[in-house]
Amino acid sequence: MLDWGREVCGELETAERREWLCTNGLGGFASGTIVGTLTRRYHGLLVAALAPPLGRTVVVAKLDEDLAYGGGAWALGANRWADGTVAPHGYRDLERFRLDGTTPVWTYACADALVDKRVWMEPGANTTYVRYEVLRAGAPVTLTLRALVNYRDYHATTRGEGWAMDVAAVDGGLRVRAFDGATPVLLLAPAAGARVAHAWYRRFALSRERERGLDAEDDHLHAGTFQATLRAGQSVTVVLSTEATPSTDGEQAWQRRQAHEADLLARWTRGWPGAAAAPAWVQRLVLAADQFVARRPLADEPAGMTIIAGYHWFGDWGRDTMIALPGLTLSTHRFDEARQILRTFARYVDRGMLPNRFPDGG
Repeated sequence: MLDWGREVCGELETAERREWLCTNGLGGFASGTIVGTLTRRYHGLLVAALAPPLGRTVVVAKLDEDLAYGGGAWALGANRWADGTVAPHGYRDLERFRLDGTTPVWTYACADALVDKRVWMEPGANTTYVRYEVLRAGAPVTLTLRALVNYRDYHATTRGEGWAMDVAAVDGGLRVRAFDGATPVLLLAPAAGARVAHAWYRRFALSRERERGLDAEDDHLHAGTFQATLRAGQSVTVVLSTEATPSTDGEQAWQRRQAHEADLLARWTRGWPGAAAAPAWVQRLVLAADQFVARRPLADEPAGMTIIAGYHWFGDWGRDTMIALPGLTLSTHRFDEARQILRTFARYVDRGMLPNRFPDGG
């Protein structure tokens, strides 16, 4: 099991090199460093695939989190800025980072309080859930969450000067329209209070982009703030979505995510006689394989499927798909998906070869 304590989490340079990834089966994803810094232009809590599996658009960059408890105050996240400053330093209170299946889980220790944070995506939807649960506390804990949004191609960066987004209160949270014709982005947390904001946070430093010799600064808009007061055993879930009516029940959403991964493991177990004796890391590979299988609906094949060639920046490529298909689908006993992937790519056989790229740029 992947499980790191303070020996990793508390060392900024070390922890920043460790990244997490969640996917939604559409080509969309959420990703970042385990300490919360944004080091790539591809990092974000919701990188939505608006034209699955492509049209990847960074719509929610992150939640900046503050915690108040027993008269004290803590910032849980971290940011690198273009002037070289790192602020805040929430990793200093990061007790533990682990994976629960494919779901990243952070545990923060603030005085004698323990708070878990976990992030996952809804299978088949451009929706990310961020849940905070108070595991231990002798008094109420107040969480303040600032939602930083954007609306840009995931290969690009943003300069926010002069860009006014439409941020409005809706039932259960906020709605953001980046510009006329943009897909609305919902920021929902019915169990928390929400208030509108509109302030650009400028010049985030993207250290991995600088290493690649690319533009290494980005701006994000603070679109709104959520606040919730919780006691031990209570939780609040923030829903980030480009779907019209995403479910806001965090517990049911978590159960759906668990059921999805349990089904993947059950299919693999039924299909491979040696599964019961396999080491735990093999199960991790089975779950990781699912992150690359995605929908690719076509006009004459609405149930089309494909394989993402790699995260963060690759789409689907015919060569890579055919190479990866046996390991990702046949070895995991996902025969229906394998068949559908072959049917999708077979649409292009009459062009003389399977496409290395789809006409839409995949």
